[in-house]
Amino acid sequence: MKELWFQLVQTFALSAVRYFLLAGIPFLLFYKFFSTTFAKQKIQKRLAAKADFVREILYSMLSSVVFALIGVAILFTPVVNYTQIYQDINAYPLWWIPLSVGLSLVLHDTYFYWMHRLLHHKALFKYAHLVHHKSTNPSPWASYSFHFLEAVVEGGILAVVAFVLPMHPLAVILFILSSFVINVYGHLGYELMPKGFRHSVWFEVLNTSVHHNLHHSKFKGNYGLYFRVWDRLLGTEHPDYVKEYDKVQTARFGTSTEEARADAPAQFQTRPQQ
Repeated sequence: MKELWFQLVQTFALSAVRYFLLAGIPFLLFYKFFSTTFAKQKIQKRLAAKADFVREILYSMLSSVVFALIGVAILFTPVVNYTQIYQDINAYPLWWIPLSVGLSLVLHDTYFYWMHRLLHHKALFKYAHLVHHKSTNPSPWASYSFHFLEAVVEGGILAVVAFVLPMHPLAVILFILSSFVINVYGHLGYELMPKGFRHSVWFEVLNTSVHHNLHHSKFKGNYGLYFRVWDRLLGTEHPDYVKEYDKVQTARFGTSTEEARADAPAQFQTRPQQ
């Protein structure tokens, strides 16, 4: 039991350090040191209040405790014997490690989409998801800003991944890190995608910071985490997404929406919403 408590404290400490580094550094760069330099990339021109940042950090620490509890329960108790976590790195080909990370992200996106839509149900929203939506103008600090109940459900993806996919502990770490980095980008409040991204097939598949920012400001639509796929298939992508993305990129690069659409190959042009 003493060893488990030590593991819990250590896991929470690592989670907190990761949070303050991966969310804190972008916050300092975009909101403090170089806010003028990146001003054209700001999605919402107004600024969030200091009280918003404090609230986001406090709830993120609560979420980190929940995530640490889930991680320790799965990886450092007899439960691990019933998962597909393997310790011998040679048990699977080395190429399986990056592939398993990629598959875990695809699995996570599906899990998140349906979980996210469920949390927006009127019977659950104010009890579990409202805390996260208090960040109508999100910053990197909002990445883990969840109510306790939402944190439990959010952290449940680790159990799903552990029981469904053969994962080496290194792959689990890479999954957690990559997931959080993408999450920080989604809540950054600034768009980072290069100009050419709009004209590529990747624009049709991947989410952007504008995509998730619009969800925070409008409260509906854009439920996906990494990809646009589920939102587009099920008609839940916000109808203003492409227009808002083009608006931000026009401010950055001076290319009008019409020019962007005209320059894009026909197969990459986004069709109007039905």
